[in-house]
Amino acid sequence: MRSPSARARGRRHGWATSAVFLGPGLAFTAVFVAVPVLLVLSYTVFDRGRFGGVEYDFTLDNFTRAFEPTFRKVLVSSLGIAAAATAIALAIGYPVAYAIAKLPERWRSLVLVLIVIPFWTNFLIRTYAWIVLLNTQGVLNDALVGLGLVDERIDLLYTRGAVVAGLVYVYLPLMILPIYASVARLERELPEASADLGGSRFATFVRVTFPLSLPGVVTGCIFVFVPSLGNFVVPELLGGGKTVMVGNLVRDQFLKARDWPFGATLALIMVVLLVALFALQSVVSRRFSVEAGR
Repeated sequence: MRSPSARARGRRHGWATSAVFLGPGLAFTAVFVAVPVLLVLSYTVFDRGRFGGVEYDFTLDNFTRAFEPTFRKVLVSSLGIAAAATAIALAIGYPVAYAIAKLPERWRSLVLVLIVIPFWTNFLIRTYAWIVLLNTQGVLNDALVGLGLVDERIDLLYTRGAVVAGLVYVYLPLMILPIYASVARLERELPEASADLGGSRFATFVRVTFPLSLPGVVTGCIFVFVPSLGNFVVPELLGGGKTVMVGNLVRDQFLKARDWPFGATLALIMVVLLVALFALQSVVSRRFSVEAGR
C-alpha cells in the first residue's frame, strides 16, 4: 500500500504532466478564442463612435436593433438558406457515407481521401469554379441547350439556388465524414439479427441503422448549418450581392459601416446559436450512447 507522501507525489506528477501537455493548447485557446469572444461580448453594450469604432457608453440598443424587421428578415432568410443547404447535404451525404462504410476496408481510405481532396484546393478557387459552371455562357447552360432541354439560356447564377448549391458543395464533406464514422462503428451483427427476426432491409435501416447513426447525423448537420449561416463569400460571389446573409451583415458592420458594437452583437447571436447547437448535439450523443449500451 502506497504511503500518503507517495500518493501526494503521484498527484503532483500527474498535475505536472497534464500542465505540460495541456498547457500550450489551453494557452492558445485562451488567447485566440476566449479573449476575442470576450471582446466581442464587451462591445455589444457600447455605442458606435461618431466616426466609427467604439464609444464606451453603456446601452442595450444594439440588441433591440438586431431584432428589427429589416435585420430579422435577413436572419430568417439566412436560417432558411442554411437549413436548405443542410437538408440537401444530408440527403446526398448519408447515402454516400453509408456506401463507403459498406465498402471493403482496403477501399475505404481511398474513397475518404477523394472526399477530402476538395479541401486541398483554395476556398475561393472552388467558389469561382461555380461561377464558370453556372453563368449564362457556362458549362451547365451549354449542356442544357445542347441537349435540347431548354430553348434559351437561363439565369442560374446570382440566385438563392446558386448560393445553396455553393454551400452544399463547400461543406458536403463535413456531412459525410461524421455520418461515416457513426455507421462504420455499428456492429455488423445487428443487420443479421434484424433479418433473423424477420425485418426487411428497409425496416432494419429505419429501426436499427439510422437511429444508431443519429449522433453522426446531428454532428454533420451542425458542421454544415453553422458555417453556412456565417458564410459571406458564397452569397457574395454566387448571389451577386442579391442574397444577403448574417455573415454579410457582420462583415459589413465591421468593414463598411464601421459599427463595431452592432457587428459584435450580430456575431454574439451567432455564437450563442453555435453553443446551443453543440449542446443539442451533446445531449443527442449522450442519449443514444446510453441506449446503445443497454
